[in-house]
Amino acid sequence: MLIRRALLAAALALSFFTGDVAAQNFADVKPSPQQTHWQDLEFGVIVHFGTNTFLDREWGDGTADPKVFNPDHVDPDQWARAAKSAGAKYLLLVAKHHDGFALWPTEQSPYSVKASPWLGGKGNLVQMTSEAVRKEDMDFGIYLSPWDRHEPRYKDSAAYDKFYMAQMDELVQSYGPLVEWWLDGAGSAGHVYDFKKYMEELRTYQSNTMVFADVALFGYGDIRWVGQEDGHIRGENWNVIDRHAELRWRPVEVDTPLHKLEWFWHPDSDKTLKSVDELMDIWENSVGRGGQLMLGLAPNRHGLLPDADVKRLKEFGDALQARYGADKNLVRKHTFTDANTTAALDGDRDTFWSAQEGSRNAVLEVDFSQPITFDHALTMEWLNDGQCVQKYAVEAWVNGAWMTITKAEAIGHMKIDRFAPVTAAKVRLNILSSACTARIREFQLFDVGQRR
Repeated sequence: MLIRRALLAAALALSFFTGDVAAQNFADVKPSPQQTHWQDLEFGVIVHFGTNTFLDREWGDGTADPKVFNPDHVDPDQWARAAKSAGAKYLLLVAKHHDGFALWPTEQSPYSVKASPWLGGKGNLVQMTSEAVRKEDMDFGIYLSPWDRHEPRYKDSAAYDKFYMAQMDELVQSYGPLVEWWLDGAGSAGHVYDFKKYMEELRTYQSNTMVFADVALFGYGDIRWVGQEDGHIRGENWNVIDRHAELRWRPVEVDTPLHKLEWFWHPDSDKTLKSVDELMDIWENSVGRGGQLMLGLAPNRHGLLPDADVKRLKEFGDALQARYGADKNLVRKHTFTDANTTAALDGDRDTFWSAQEGSRNAVLEVDFSQPITFDHALTMEWLNDGQCVQKYAVEAWVNGAWMTITKAEAIGHMKIDRFAPVTAAKVRLNILSSACTARIREFQLFDVGQRR
């Protein structure tokens, strides 16, 4: 993948305005139901597998012989099970990377699995993966690279647009509902795509699919790239983005591979596998900062995730539960309170606490029968009416007074705050400034302690 560098203006030559009237205030911009559904998924994986896998490379040039693609034990069921064990809720398959080799028997080009010896040229990895993912009750998505280094028609923009949309049609009409469609801008400098037509075609068949795109495709993407691939959101994370005075709800996706700097499998993969601690740090700085984590998985030349990868994914999933599982949430021990407050403390994301209608600051207080010790706070904002909270503090009642433990700005889908251990019998979320009526889905406390 080695994603993108933003598509250059010359590669777009398009108007980004989609026709709707841009809201004048950030707080007026609201997500679509499809966007809130996608944000609730929180964690997905993307699978890179192709001719690069067999040639020990990250970037294919489109000249690889299809015969090199010949795995002897392809098992998408294993991929899906391993991803689910880590806590992932959806899986994207790179159906065609930049080298142009298609993992399904496309009718648009001979450069596909039809020309490989795998399963006698009768294989269809998109179908196999879709079925495996849905068997695990996960959502499925597809990456179809706009840049194609093999296809001769790529030199002719109009001809290539027809080619790309024909391949898109095969994918969006044959493999069930897609949760996400990737538009990766890597390598596209100087090429003009008819993205408007692409999106019209996609929406004809997949109206609920979230389109991932660089902010250069602001008018067409539903979700945006974080800007790098180290797995971290930097700074406060706001869902509404202003590009050339156009405001859009564009939540961020944070993509990073399971192996350091490697999206495809390589023979030295055992040396590049990220540790559980590294993965936890990534999760806390992506999902824990209101973003979506997209973790890259890479099957080996057999078509299997290496044993070490499968083990690491399970270890990571177990570590997440050990740190943030429902049974670790100290707020569940709170004393009796009113129904409004309980809605933010009940572990049910379908309920939420609401500040007084029209208020611009409010306090959500949690009392305990005896002091608790905690060092992490997890807060979730109900975003259906927009991202409202602009400044907040977590405070504890210590020595007869409220003490500020941490203070920040954006909450968004989820915000995890980390701080030195505090012991108190009363804790509160103090919303210091809100652009609209604040609503909190969850307020949770954890004692991570030495497990950090």
